[in-house]
Amino acid sequence: MTPLNWDLCRTFLAVLTEGSLSGAARALGITQPTVGRHIASLEAVLGQTLFTRSQTGLLPTDAAASLRPHAQAMQHTAQAFERAAASKGEGANGVVRLSASEVVGVEVLPPILSALRRAHPHLVIELVPTNRIQDLLHREVDIAVRMAPPQQDALMARRVGNIDVGLHARDDYLAHYGVPTSLADLAHHTMIGFDQMTPFIREATRGMPVWARDSFAFRADSDLAQLAMIRAGYGIGACQVPLAQQDARLVRVLPDAFRFSLQTWVTMHEDLRQSPRCKVTFDALVAGLAAYMAE
Repeated sequence: MTPLNWDLCRTFLAVLTEGSLSGAARALGITQPTVGRHIASLEAVLGQTLFTRSQTGLLPTDAAASLRPHAQAMQHTAQAFERAAASKGEGANGVVRLSASEVVGVEVLPPILSALRRAHPHLVIELVPTNRIQDLLHREVDIAVRMAPPQQDALMARRVGNIDVGLHARDDYLAHYGVPTSLADLAHHTMIGFDQMTPFIREATRGMPVWARDSFAFRADSDLAQLAMIRAGYGIGACQVPLAQQDARLVRVLPDAFRFSLQTWVTMHEDLRQSPRCKVTFDALVAGLAAYMAE
């Protein structure tokens, strides 16, 4: 087989993502005929048809679908290569790509990253706020803040501690509807919670039958959406205790009856241990999150 050109694989992934030649061309900043030639060349090299035309655009064949994860891994490696190459000279400079859960990424990390930027003005941060676990081994990100211990031996990890989670509501909601004194009282309150059960939620709320989808008057799988509704006074929902303590209007309810902890880790690939840009970011996250938990 003729050695593959990365440009062909990048174009292939863009067509998979965008669903059309024109969409891929816009995403890559090249012309549509060039995209078409790249796909034709890749099909010729592989000896397989990758896309079929339909009324809604290009549909990937089974062969294309099976190649997607490999193309994505190549893309992540290429992006990691570019981030490493962008770090020039001595000191902490260049691009660091990191991921964290929605709430941690949006609500907790900004002051930590702002202080990091002041200390190292040549750093550029790419933040991926997602509840999906990013693949550190394939370099989707350089550093990840995770709520579970890492499983791979090739990862460098630091356990920061536990973030307590409890039930909270805004003060005017409680003034109007009353403060629950038992878990049974929650049946008479407006509850905020998840839409789709996940293994993480099932494990975190084990032994808490009151925390069930049918009990919620507002359902969303976005933790940020749930937090926004708690802050708006919609009802009672789960919130990180240190975060709620930053808002004078949020009141914790049933602290002894409903509580669980998020075990928090900062992780990165051990190959990045000697990278100044990654080391200072890793250390800043560990210190900043520890201070957040101590609030």
